[in-house]
Amino acid sequence: MNDYLQLFETRKLVLIMSLPCNEPALCRAAFDAGADAVKVHINVEHRASGTHFGRLAQECPALETMLEHRRGPMGLVLGGSPEAVALDALEARNLPFAFHSVYAHHMPAWAVGGGVPLMAACDGSYSLDEIREMPACGTDVLEASVIPGTEYGQPLSMRDLLKYQLIAKNVSVPVVVPTQRAIRTEDVAALVRTGVRGLMIGAVVTGREASTIARAVEAFRKAIDEV
Repeated sequence: MNDYLQLFETRKLVLIMSLPCNEPALCRAAFDAGADAVKVHINVEHRASGTHFGRLAQECPALETMLEHRRGPMGLVLGGSPEAVALDALEARNLPFAFHSVYAHHMPAWAVGGGVPLMAACDGSYSLDEIREMPACGTDVLEASVIPGTEYGQPLSMRDLLKYQLIAKNVSVPVVVPTQRAIRTEDVAALVRTGVRGLMIGAVVTGREASTIARAVEAFRKAIDEV
């Protein structure tokens, strides 16, 4: 089994670090602090971090360095629109990423099923019926990015837990929650109870420096291990 997918068989909650920029030092800090997996980006304007990620050729030197020294699975966000994903989707398959990541509405139909496990994301506009069908349409892991952009950084609420629990109960693949909310280590036990299988932390809770990323990853690693 793919090493990323295997994590969901062996961990109570998989801890993924979504890097705010493609910097090898940040990747190293995340793995050293206990991240199970690390996610990087190309072809996207990242809302939470305020970072522009360029074409694969532009980002490739840093990506190859991170891949060479990785201490766990790494995933690649392919782009922030169908046109952006199409730019490098084929070439990205030649790099040893354990998974690709993209919003389902940004994934060109021809690019589905390319041999690399797909973590497909839904936003708050998707109906529950659509979400139920995502595994049958090529989704190996579901990212529940259902918080509106205008609400990023607000505290995690009970209503958010209800949304995550409903999604987890209605799909046959692992569900990952990203830190669109300002999720705290104290929230980890409640997230586990919803049935989600992964927590992906990023700039909203980690900051953008190696030192702050390391502290955040260490804190969430400890909280997960203690559940």
